[in-house]
Amino acid sequence: MKLALYTALSVLFSFSLASAQADQGKVTDKYDQPIFGVHVYNLSNDLHTHSDENGLFSVLNISVGDTLRLTHLSFETKTILVLTIDDLGGVQLKMISTAIDEVIITNQINALQSIADIEIQLNPVNSSQDILRKVPGLFIGQHAGGGKAEQIFLRGFDIDHGTDINLTVDGLPVNMVSHAHGQGYSDLHFIIPETIENIDFAKGPYQADKGNFATAGHVSFQTKEQLSSSTIKIEAGQFDTQRLLGMFDLVSNEQSNAYIASEFISTDGPFESPQNFNRINVFGKYTHRLNTNDKISFSASHFTSSWTASGQIPVRAVESGLISRFGAIDDTEGGNTSRTNAILKYQKYLSHNSSITNHLFYSNYDFELFSNFTFFLIDPINGDQIRQKENRNLFGLKSEYLKAFDKESIDGTWTTGISLRYDNVQDNELSNTLNRRETLQNLSLGDVGETNIAAYAGAKINLQKWTFNSSIRLDYFDFIYQDDLSPSFSRLSNNTLVVSPKLNVLYNASSRFQLYVKSGRGFHSNDARVVTSNDMRELVPTAFGTDVGFIWKPTNKMFINAAYWYLFLEQEFVYVGDAGIVEPSGRTRRQGIELSYRYQPSHHLFWTFDINYTHARSIDEQEGDNFIPLAPDLTLVSGINYTHNLGLYGSLQFRYIKDRPANEDNSIVAEGYGVTDLNLGYKRNRLDFGLQIQNLFDTEWNETQFATETRLFDESQPVDEIHFTPGTPFFIKFFLQYSF
Repeated sequence: MKLALYTALSVLFSFSLASAQADQGKVTDKYDQPIFGVHVYNLSNDLHTHSDENGLFSVLNISVGDTLRLTHLSFETKTILVLTIDDLGGVQLKMISTAIDEVIITNQINALQSIADIEIQLNPVNSSQDILRKVPGLFIGQHAGGGKAEQIFLRGFDIDHGTDINLTVDGLPVNMVSHAHGQGYSDLHFIIPETIENIDFAKGPYQADKGNFATAGHVSFQTKEQLSSSTIKIEAGQFDTQRLLGMFDLVSNEQSNAYIASEFISTDGPFESPQNFNRINVFGKYTHRLNTNDKISFSASHFTSSWTASGQIPVRAVESGLISRFGAIDDTEGGNTSRTNAILKYQKYLSHNSSITNHLFYSNYDFELFSNFTFFLIDPINGDQIRQKENRNLFGLKSEYLKAFDKESIDGTWTTGISLRYDNVQDNELSNTLNRRETLQNLSLGDVGETNIAAYAGAKINLQKWTFNSSIRLDYFDFIYQDDLSPSFSRLSNNTLVVSPKLNVLYNASSRFQLYVKSGRGFHSNDARVVTSNDMRELVPTAFGTDVGFIWKPTNKMFINAAYWYLFLEQEFVYVGDAGIVEPSGRTRRQGIELSYRYQPSHHLFWTFDINYTHARSIDEQEGDNFIPLAPDLTLVSGINYTHNLGLYGSLQFRYIKDRPANEDNSIVAEGYGVTDLNLGYKRNRLDFGLQIQNLFDTEWNETQFATETRLFDESQPVDEIHFTPGTPFFIKFFLQYSF
């Protein structure tokens, strides 16, 4: 199996050396830079295509005298008359403000993705992790001083830090398998938010190129290839908060682009024990077009962060007056982490309708986290502080071949790809510690080697108004764990093969209305330390999902998406941090209804509204004891964005999550909350300044909550109740940005 897939890798990479040339058109902006994703529609025969990353496009069955319409969210629509078939020529588009008017619902455009692109440009984000909130129905929460990856909620999942959502940046995996703090741990803090060009997201296990952890969905970030200008930005706010950003355009011409970006962040947070949080990010990217058909890009980044944290606090300690809402039981929590990434991408256009894209990536990752979940429950003298630590080297590659075809009334694309990922984790550690200084006991310590080899293939066939997309994915996993605490040499291994078929059907009644049915099988893998030490049948539990919905533009100014969805999970995972294990908790079933509404009465105003209802239950437990802890059942997000030609802009954003069960019988409840944020600014020429206010109405809310059994130092018996991290109070931050 391994040999066959490695051979396939070599064949595909060798095949990319071939070349071909085709007559085609090219679309650029005023800087002569290619524009990706322009919708090219032939008004004469209703055929359409899109420009590639080089701005190139080719419309099949074109004739002299045909009329082409070119549309893009960020540019004015342009119509051209075809004068010669041999050379469609160059087309330059003029940039405009983003608008729903430009969204065309087709079988080749993810209209939901287009709406997200609009919102990213209209509403600035406070952090890289905040970009996740652009996914309708996705909530995040921080509970460890700002340096730890956020907790994620989506489609009735408490995803923890990434167990059921696949995250990538420029093809680089973010999820960490067999991580010291939890399976799928995903820290996005190495992203500088201003470098993000767009995000690609989808819910459910319906895409063959997304593998491990893509059960509730996936989010893929793409960084910019070029800067429109160099930028310096300064931010300052309450709680001794500062941020300095620099983005510098180094090379910008038709063949090459290069830039570098860096940021420094520090804050003490609203807590009585200062967080002493600081983070440094450095990112650089170089892109070069070797010729019309070949493009190569290389990016490198480094990120380092350190912090202290007040940790989760028990409700009883606050209600009794022992501590305030922003106090601490153990304020020695916190950690240090760093990550260095390198990504090489090579894209070759073999002809006007075929291309191959190759990714190579490497990441070195250090992680050290100190936590105290139970205080003095286990050790009444020294306390229950633990250290989770690892050093990881991540290697991988991905190669994908895409070919378009057109046969009279049938057209479409077929795609095939292969990928390899290898994680080498040294000194994956869980220890009892005292005040971060003294190691009391090693609970687990060892080295992990985990290999994932995958291959997938699929076809998308457009038959008049119908689109059929079927695909299949094969994943091979090899788990190895060397236990360094074993008295004798112990090297355990296990492996498995996963087959994941997908089928999606779309019906485009018009350019304003689409019906769809999506179905597929996905999976999330288990921790190598668990699957190698137990004879587990479900090394890689699978998920089965279905979506039925529609996308509708009733007017040029409105956009509606509604869907019913269902997801069955073969095995739920619960990470037990103080034991260093992942516990299976049985089969689960989730189903829900989603509604997204966008309204743009003018280019100045943009209203967003998302509401999601989920019914999540365990299958193997009796009624009343089958609640899934922390699974959100009702979330709502709404916002108004305003922009003006004179340079004024602003947004008012509201998010709400309903009370939800914190344990299996719903006897302990995690309180819901509603929080409002405000952004105001003024942009004129090269200057941009304004303010951002989080929690405008100073709402008292709990950002993250857990039902935990703990014992305080002076208690004789443990108590099982809600422990929480308080949400940020009224917090104002000012910024000043200069572009040159």
